[in-house]
Amino acid sequence: MKSSQDLKNLLLSIDHKSYPAYKSAQGSYRFQDYILSIDHVQGDPFAAPSRVSLRISGKNAGFPPKLFDTFPKRVALQDHLLRLFGREIEQYNFKARGSGKSGLMAVSRCGQEILERSACAIDPGDGSLTLRMQIGFPASGRTIQAGELIRILFEFLPGCAQRSLFFRNIDASACQRTAELCEDQEYIRRELKKRSLCAFVANGAVLPRSSGVSEKPMKGAVPFRSPKSLEVSMELPHRGPVSGMGIPRGVTLVVGGGFHGKSTLLKALELGVYNHVAGDGREYVITDSTGVKLRAEDSRSISQTDISLFINHLPGGRDTRHFSTEDASGSTSQAANVIEAAEAGTSLFLIDEDTSATNFMIRDELMQRVVADSEEPITPFISRVRELFEQAGISSIIVAGSSGSYFHPADVVIQMKEYLPYDITARAKKEAAAYPEVAAASSPFHLPDFRRIPKPMGSLRGQERTKIKVLGKEGIQINRSVTDLRYLEQLADPEQLTALAYILNYSVRHLMDGRRTLGEIADALERKIDKEGLSALADASYLPADLSRPRRQEIFACLNRCRELSFTFF
Repeated sequence: MKSSQDLKNLLLSIDHKSYPAYKSAQGSYRFQDYILSIDHVQGDPFAAPSRVSLRISGKNAGFPPKLFDTFPKRVALQDHLLRLFGREIEQYNFKARGSGKSGLMAVSRCGQEILERSACAIDPGDGSLTLRMQIGFPASGRTIQAGELIRILFEFLPGCAQRSLFFRNIDASACQRTAELCEDQEYIRRELKKRSLCAFVANGAVLPRSSGVSEKPMKGAVPFRSPKSLEVSMELPHRGPVSGMGIPRGVTLVVGGGFHGKSTLLKALELGVYNHVAGDGREYVITDSTGVKLRAEDSRSISQTDISLFINHLPGGRDTRHFSTEDASGSTSQAANVIEAAEAGTSLFLIDEDTSATNFMIRDELMQRVVADSEEPITPFISRVRELFEQAGISSIIVAGSSGSYFHPADVVIQMKEYLPYDITARAKKEAAAYPEVAAASSPFHLPDFRRIPKPMGSLRGQERTKIKVLGKEGIQINRSVTDLRYLEQLADPEQLTALAYILNYSVRHLMDGRRTLGEIADALERKIDKEGLSALADASYLPADLSRPRRQEIFACLNRCRELSFTFF
């Protein structure tokens, strides 16, 4: 391996040469406390910045094993270090001058959720640390400015690394608090299962966000306070006693007037599948980690999905046990979403009537009188919601503002009033008794066997070179194949979409052999990521961008929405 002095000499030798000469710097160099690897050099100063990584031995990094001895704590510590490093390099960003992206110093920007990211990884065996970042190699026009890159690599970067990536130089108590918060959050997750709860919202939690473009907590927001009838208490390992609203497994209905906090509560529960950073306000809002937000998705692609639990007797005799379409309606898309989420292993549905297909969710008595059941192909969700829980173990939390029909099947009814919850179950049941209940489903309950096998088609198949593009938080593109992911509302970070693009590409190239089912492919993917990390999803021919791990549920959802995957039954 070459030395840091070798790198400096090389850079001086190519100073003022044409920009492509920077390519000769690619490789690894030993600095005093870490190895600097120049993994990819940009083609010109206006292209995507160069990719650089730092590798620090466990002995030099010095982090005590107790800070990363479990997977959740390791992810929390990686997240903490990434934030520290990001703050350090921010003050040096573009301090080196030049054209285009010259002088840029960037690393993954962490949001409020704590996610596993490829940008920072700690080896659980020896505590060694790898940090990946981007640097804009400086140039004037397209002429190398080696002196400016030397400033970045030999002055700016070493100081930033020392102040944020070495245990001896950072606030040890902050690292300890990070680990303790993680342990407390994971304790609550385990308690959910023990207590037959699907979610917990701590008293004092701040659920509203600052604005539509900021996930920071809203200043002056009403702190959450549980109704006494739903209040549960826990003794956390580090914080000690905490009380809050425990939402029991079963069917929970959230009602209330407009602008009183129904959707705000649901949104907090949607993202409660992730841990949150201290100060977020939702640190102790914990949801069943398999929970899936369901909604209608007009025009989505569906391939070989059995939606007969909800849809039957379509005009023209279309087969709903092997249903396929390139242009789903609101009701067929939401029916497919229910079945696909069950296939992914969810045990909790989160539903807002505002984003649901009305005819999928409810069919009231008057409509039943006017249009006979025999003439209606849709068995509404309300007729299956109790069966889903009692026979499949899938709970539902449903936000409703206009239909009272769900009062009948609900186990718990919560009214949101000025952002505070009230348990109105007894009153709602009393009032509902005066109204007829929606008829139960006439056909027996069944869930499909879930033995679908995906097969790549079109531009996903037989390509020697693969072009991957991420369309913000809207979707992903592989070659000419675009997958729309805009309605997967639990994707918290664009880097998760980047990871989904690599997951799809890796699955097509290595796992979709015509024998593996979708579930078996997801199992193989999770094993590989667990063992080798997110960067293992990339082929040797190209380097991964910054990746953030999506849940198993979003992996299923992405593969199901890819229009150039055709499914067959095992």
